[in-house]
Amino acid sequence: MIANKRFYSNADESSSETAKEFRDIIKETIAALGTSNAADFVPLWRWLGIGGYEKKLKSLKKRRDKFFQSLIDEQREEKKKMTASRQGHGSPAERSTVIDLLLSMQDDDPEYFTDAIIKGFIAAMLVATDTSSLTMEWAMSLLLNNPKTLKIVKAELDANIEQSSILQERDLHKLPYLQAVILETLRIHPTAPLLAPHESSQDCIVSGFRVPKGTMLLVNAWKIHRDPEIWEEPCKFKPERFLNNEGKEKGKIMAFGLGRRRCPGEGLALRVVALVVGTLVQCFEWERVDDMDIDMDEGVGQTMPKAKALEAMYKPRDAIVDLLSRL
Repeated sequence: MIANKRFYSNADESSSETAKEFRDIIKETIAALGTSNAADFVPLWRWLGIGGYEKKLKSLKKRRDKFFQSLIDEQREEKKKMTASRQGHGSPAERSTVIDLLLSMQDDDPEYFTDAIIKGFIAAMLVATDTSSLTMEWAMSLLLNNPKTLKIVKAELDANIEQSSILQERDLHKLPYLQAVILETLRIHPTAPLLAPHESSQDCIVSGFRVPKGTMLLVNAWKIHRDPEIWEEPCKFKPERFLNNEGKEKGKIMAFGLGRRRCPGEGLALRVVALVVGTLVQCFEWERVDDMDIDMDEGVGQTMPKAKALEAMYKPRDAIVDLLSRL
């Protein structure tokens, strides 16, 4: 989607050195996000060069910038070739990748849409893959612990998706209950519980409190999502709270932040998570490995994994075995 490349599933591209470098960069980036810098607490260590955290970050940034720049340069050359052949990139449909679209925006406003801005946008989208996969795991865990809810999701899918086809993105608007399940999952188990750190760009007053310029702001979305003054039965998994309320409850969700600085990948994430969870429910019968509820304890890190990875039993649904065998 970003650069018209597959570095995880395509056999040829996934085995290349470029693919390995990409996977290593993403792995190290996600690991760095969940690591504290000891020098922030003991500044003397920074002066003495103890720990090496900042040195690792600078090295990672250099590798990442070089890799992303190669993707941008490659797309820029492709764009030039298309323009030279008069096929152009005038309409959104012809802009085949995110980078291609951003380069077209760069043509219109080169001072703002610099290569640095484009690389930052790419990084923000790629880092979000971790939070999406974790949300899928939390959603399936909640469904397995709530069989009645799982049954409702399955019935909605069966009623709106033909048995001869697999769930597609274009079908999601017909599945409000599935989307409510995803929103409720994000409410109870936001995979970025403290959101991304923000910093005030100028002195301001917020609810009577003076906030000086340069103040770091950490938003505890986990606590806000469980606040009994905001949510009815805040600790209960109840997707119904997001149905038939004209978006009132959805507006309280801040798993992606709020305002101008909210996550740019929100729309993509909601679609991808709903599509994967919906497909899993449509195609397979799911059961817990024993009579015990799935362990819902939370792990540690800047993103919030399950303390114990989900284990479950599944088998293809009888009504869809033939279709799966043809894929």
